Order: sequence, then C-alpha cells, then structure tokens
Amino acid sequence: MNIVVLDGYTLNPGDLSWDKFREFGDLKVCDRTDFNPDEVLKNIGTAEIVFTNKTPLPKDVLNKASNLKYIGVLATGFNVVDIAAARDLGITVTNVPVYSTTAVAQFTMALLLEMCHHVGNHDNAVQQGNWTASLDFCFWNSPLIELSGKTMGIIGFGRIGQATAKLAQAFGMDILAYNRSKNMELESATCKYVELDELLKSSDVISLHCPLSESNKGIINSEAISKMKDGVMIINTSRGGLIHESDLKDALNSGKVAGAAVDVVSVEPIKADNPLLLAKNCIITPHIAWAPKESRSRLIQTAAENLEAYLESKPVNVVNR
Repeated sequence: MNIVVLDGYTLNPGDLSWDKFREFGDLKVCDRTDFNPDEVLKNIGTAEIVFTNKTPLPKDVLNKASNLKYIGVLATGFNVVDIAAARDLGITVTNVPVYSTTAVAQFTMALLLEMCHHVGNHDNAVQQGNWTASLDFCFWNSPLIELSGKTMGIIGFGRIGQATAKLAQAFGMDILAYNRSKNMELESATCKYVELDELLKSSDVISLHCPLSESNKGIINSEAISKMKDGVMIINTSRGGLIHESDLKDALNSGKVAGAAVDVVSVEPIKADNPLLLAKNCIITPHIAWAPKESRSRLIQTAAENLEAYLESKPVNVVNR
C-alpha cells in the first residue's frame, strides 16, 4: 500500500517521527506540494492513502486520483478537501478533531497578556538602556491592564473556547459565551451564554474560537465593531476569514479597538498588502497557536490511529459519511 503525505514539513520539520505511518505501507513524505493540480496529482501518484494539511484536494484532482481510497486531513478543519466529491467517489475523509485544545487556549492567553503588559516591548526598552537611564526605579512605556473583573466574550464555545474560558476565569474574568448550541451545565456565576449582540456590547475582550463558514465569514466587521465597547481588545486564534481586516485596521487606527492580536489572517502566509500590517496596536503571529511539539505529536498519533481504524474497517473521525 502506498501512502503519501503531501505537506509534512510544517507538522514535522524533523523533531517528530513518521514511523507509525510506515507500519501500514510504503510511505513518501513531501515537505511541500505546489497547489497546482498537476503537481498535486504528481505527488499523489498511485497512492491509495493521502494525508494533507493545507494542500487542496478539489474535485478535479480527486476525479483523476484513481487509486485514492482514503484522505487523512492533518488538522481539525477540512475545507481543503471537496467533501461532497470525495463522498461520491467513495473516498473516506477523516480529520483530527482534538489535539491542540490546550495549546491554543494557552496561546490565546499569551496574546492577551502581551496586550495587557507589552512584555516584549518592555524587555526591548531595558536592553536598549532605557531603564539604566531612568530617573526612577521603574518605568512603563504603555498602559498596563489588570484582567480581574473584566469580561471576556468568547465566540465559539467548543472545546477550545471552553478551555480558554477556564484560563480566563483563573485570572478573575467573567465569561460571556456565544455558540449555536448550548450546554447549560457550563453556566456558572462567572460564565453564561448570551446572544451575539450582548456579547459585543458587554465584553472587554473578545476572543474567536469558531470554525469558518459562509454564515460567519467577516463576523467581526465595522457593524459589529460599532456595537463594542470603546477600548475593546480582540483576539483571533481560529480562522482569518472571521475578521474583515480592513474594518479592524480602521478601528485600531481610530482607537475604537484598543488592541488586537491575531494568529491567523485571511490569506496565509500573510500578504505584504494585508491591511493589518498598517494597523496600530496589532500583534500578528504566524499561525503557531497549534504548534507546540506536544500538540503536533498528538496530531500525528491521532492521524495514525485514524488510518489504522480505517484499515480495520472501523473508521473514526470521518467527516464525509
């Protein structure tokens, strides 16, 4: 059996092992695959099993990959695969739904704390001699913010949203959650479900933790921002398309939004003309919230378990039944 990983480098740049996959067949790992359909097909070759992270597998590619029987998406989101076409062709598609919950929640709080304390900027100021030259025993070059008593609005209250809420509550924050479905057992004195408009109006911090869909594309836009508190902070560790980036840039530059921190943007890698690169008080990180070694190791392990279950005719984490 031939197994191909189309874009393995980001997941495993060399600090992890692919050996588990080799137990099931002959493995070829491509560091990257050009998104050109001809190149994708060239790397797939005669493989029955293909793993992809960001390499698109549209209908025209699937129709021509005649041996393909199984696609393992090396991520939670699976929009890179034409799910309907795969179903019609009898190709099983699986994803890895739980691997980065802890990592993304931790990173969300890291972004929030950086906006509150500007640790990197203060370290740079010390290294440049500003503290040495100070007339006082301390100084700060930007406002410092205490989180206790403030409200975090979480849009998307699944596993990651809930994990983020627990960390925020540990800092003394109250939680407003917006989600399509509600688990009322999660409500408490410091956590309750609300409608989106109330979340926008009442939150000091808004954090996005929902998958991207046609219904929520650009959910953070000028209209939504106009409903927010002056001085709100916005965090996005989910999908870049949830934010209308030009609108957020304008709100940051006007001061309506005090700060934003995004780990994802609409087109990745980020384009040189992305509006957020011209925004004040905007932290941009290169889609790394998911990427601690521990998280990536879980991803590889689960992807291998998905394949094993499929080969035993007991498929799990199937997204196109």
